[in-house]
Amino acid sequence: MSETVIQPESQPAAAPVKDASTVVLVRDGAHGPEVFLQRRVNAMAFAAGMTVFPGGGVDPSDAEVALDWAGPEPAWWAARFDTDVARAQALVCAAVRETFEECGVLLAGPTADSVVSDTSVYAEARGRLERRELSFAQFLTRENLVLRADLLRPWDHWITPVVEPRRYDTRFFVAVLPGGQLADGATSEAEVVTWSTPRAAIDRWKQGLDVLLPPTWTQLDAIAEFASTADILAAERTITPIMPVYDPSGGGPALAFPDADRYFADLPEHARLRGSQRPE
Repeated sequence: MSETVIQPESQPAAAPVKDASTVVLVRDGAHGPEVFLQRRVNAMAFAAGMTVFPGGGVDPSDAEVALDWAGPEPAWWAARFDTDVARAQALVCAAVRETFEECGVLLAGPTADSVVSDTSVYAEARGRLERRELSFAQFLTRENLVLRADLLRPWDHWITPVVEPRRYDTRFFVAVLPGGQLADGATSEAEVVTWSTPRAAIDRWKQGLDVLLPPTWTQLDAIAEFASTADILAAERTITPIMPVYDPSGGGPALAFPDADRYFADLPEHARLRGSQRPE
């Protein structure tokens, strides 16, 4: 997707937009679906201290074509996310790679209808992937693993506002935690990880215990409406890109996006939105 931004002469040009993938990892709990959340360390350049889902920027190597793939082909994903086939493949690969790097959950298996149950055997490769010493395609090929695109579902699409110095064009996916696998906190990017019902996560935000950016809050609010992970996977989503617009002159919330009034009505007193770290 391309966008044209016209800035007043007194304003700096909008920062370039980087493709990114985020995965809402879910499981069935005693009180309904639960989501896996991470509180990012304060040293992160983007969303420092925020409670988020696993995800990150697309790496150039994610576009490699030489890998085994099960499930909807890149063209199917391209149609759902309104993009080209090469970018769609990179987005799906980034979703699976980032989920593995950030919480050890691997949506891949030795065959097109199986998934690995113990990912600890890939701990060394996980570290090399995070340090970009190994591409995801190389890892899958070396371990004879098939990427399970069929375990993902397209969910949402958000673009960072033009006022931010770091901007991402982020596609959101959902995936159910594979049986036998554990989501962990063994990543340098998160200081706290937890499973929570969406409503409990939103309640913590309302109490000022966690900080949720609008895209995270929106996904939690949507997931809370489902009674099971099966219902989540079966949902038919209409995905339209959302780019919040910053306008402090309107008298209402300075940031406009769907359901912004509800978000800001519940935003804890003294809390503020923090996106990219700005230079001193």
